[in-house]
Amino acid sequence: MISVIIPVLNEEKTIGHVVSIAKNSPNVDEIIVIDDKSIDRTVETAKEAGASVITSTKIGKGASMRDGFLVAHNDIIVYLDGDIENYIPNVIERMTAPIVNDEADFTKSTFQREAGRVTELVAKPLLSLMMPEALKFSQPLSGIIAGKKEFLRKIDFENDYGVDIGILLDMIKLNARIKEVNIGKITNKMKQWRELGRMSLEVSRAILKRAQKHCEFSLDSLETINIIRDQMEMAIKESLAPLRKMIIFDMDNTILQGRFIYEAAKEFNFEKELLKVLATNSESFMLTKLIAQHLKGLNIAQLLAVAEKIPVVPDTVEVIAELKKRGYIIGILSDSYDVIAQYVKNKTGADFAIANELEFSNSIATGEVKVPNFFIRTEQSKCNHNFCKSNVMMRLSEKHNIPLGNIISVGDSEYDICIVRFAGIGIAFCSNNYVLNSVADYKIETKSFRPILDFAS
Repeated sequence: MISVIIPVLNEEKTIGHVVSIAKNSPNVDEIIVIDDKSIDRTVETAKEAGASVITSTKIGKGASMRDGFLVAHNDIIVYLDGDIENYIPNVIERMTAPIVNDEADFTKSTFQREAGRVTELVAKPLLSLMMPEALKFSQPLSGIIAGKKEFLRKIDFENDYGVDIGILLDMIKLNARIKEVNIGKITNKMKQWRELGRMSLEVSRAILKRAQKHCEFSLDSLETINIIRDQMEMAIKESLAPLRKMIIFDMDNTILQGRFIYEAAKEFNFEKELLKVLATNSESFMLTKLIAQHLKGLNIAQLLAVAEKIPVVPDTVEVIAELKKRGYIIGILSDSYDVIAQYVKNKTGADFAIANELEFSNSIATGEVKVPNFFIRTEQSKCNHNFCKSNVMMRLSEKHNIPLGNIISVGDSEYDICIVRFAGIGIAFCSNNYVLNSVADYKIETKSFRPILDFAS
């Protein structure tokens, strides 16, 4: 069977169609959309179309492709672009036929479209000088590819736009059997000129990196060529600004019926070490740092597999959907890790997730973690904790122009006391913490969020 991986960033208009193309392929039994933290309805649309969705560990197309590769289960993998409006219906069969028939190890698409500016002005001139064997492929930067997992496992995924040319050059050096496959005419979003500058730089770096490894050509002069004149990231407008109500959920033992780090400790055999850290440290910042060290060396697929085993409260998705209909922004605020919080966000339909930023290198956890500065106490803080979820809640209140009185907070532990206390409505959810239960406006004592609908008008 075949796994289809689709990296996306703000592709709500096209992703549903792309997923449907994959679903209609008879040999596809896994469709994974890797989201680069889109702020439009890309995630919701992909899920509605039938794909599973995870959030990339690092912003960048290549990082998303690598994450998808690690999560995929099948031996043949197809990568599709998420912004294509007019794929031919049998694009997957056409891309994979040479691999299925053992005529190729890797296929790269060719198609009709307006000539790519980065391909013509940057990639082809550099390749002609240093790796001319790649020029037999008419569109070396095409991102619509397919390959055997055993070969993809050996290549170096660049984190950024350099990934597509990097994969092709690595496959050439692996002596993989490569076939170019024509998929007709396609239409996708053209990059803005300012974004093309960044893309050109990243493609150039990928080519130069491999040229240094594999050829004797002197790169001294090439490295000083001024290919890029302007680099600027595209600004994306905030889509949630018009809304004026918000509900914030804790994650562990609230949405999830368990705590991620406890389950990870069981899975990867560091329960004793975790208990020692918890017993000897009370400062939340230090706890976060020390616990993250025990995740070093684990990849995103291993971490998400643990999260997948933890069930969510049964009516979570339905209640969140109803709250969104009533005009609420839905957020997850956790002292766990963003890679897990983002996964739960995608699974439940929440609008955003905020948590500590577990660092990754090549999709492998480094054991380091960053605590976002909006957790840190300021002069405007309502409590004396150095690190507190209530500081995040205040920042969200300011960002979305939502009074604290219009925010509902739901939590279960001592770390949720402040957000429950200072929100307009604070809810203690199946909590054994005396203080939290005392400051909460409401207590929910059964594993159901449906009671929230009684007072969330």
